[in-house]
Parts: sequence; structure tokens; C-alpha cells
Amino acid sequence: MRASGVLDHAGRVRFSARINAVWDWSPGPTLVLDLADLDFFDSSVIGVLAMAMQRMAEEGSGRIFVVRPSDHLLSVLRLTDLLSHVELRDSVEETVAELMLQSEARGIAERAMMSRSPMISRLDVRRDHG
Repeated sequence: MRASGVLDHAGRVRFSARINAVWDWSPGPTLVLDLADLDFFDSSVIGVLAMAMQRMAEEGSGRIFVVRPSDHLLSVLRLTDLLSHVELRDSVEETVAELMLQSEARGIAERAMMSRSPMISRLDVRRDHG
């Protein structure tokens, strides 16, 4: 998700609604936020990020990537201790590619485990019966 322009109290509602709209698009969820083109932001950005992090904590999973943050945003994230809860990246495209590779690797591992499970069960049954 890319945000640009002014993100103040009025923009907070739209930003929060957009995060809610994409929340279930990925397992976790995983939010990739490109905030580099923000001309101005106030504490609303921090509030929305904090709420997303709290929701992720309640659900037990999730990741937030902040792409190309300005020095000012980095400073604010550091001061509010939110920096330790986000992952910083230089490119949306590279982040999405990395996430897709991770997802594909997880899918391969899960399919491998699923295909082995019946075989393990059969072996266990045979061993128990004879």
C-alpha cells in the first residue's frame, strides 16, 4: 500500500479503512507500506500503525514492512518504540518478491509434510500389526 500527500487526522480514517480492507489479503496478515511520498504526517500515522500492531498481537501473527521511510518517520518510529515492531525495506517490489518466495517455500514444505503423513501412518500401522 502506498500513501502520499498529507496524512493527518482526516487522512487517518482513510488510511485505517484501507488497512482494514486489505487485512485478509495475506496470511498473517502482512502489510507492506510505502510511506516515502508523504509530504506531511502527524501522530495519526503512528496511531494507525500502533492499532495494526495491537490487532496483530491479539491475533497472534502478522508483519508490517515500512518501505523507504523518511528520516523523520524513522525518528518518530524510534521515539515511539514502534521501530522494533516493523521491518524496514528499500523496495516494494523486492519485498513482495521476497514474501512470495517465502510463501512458495512454506507451501512446498507443507505439501511435502502432507504427502508424507499417510505413509508414516501406514508404516506405523504395519509395524504395530506385525
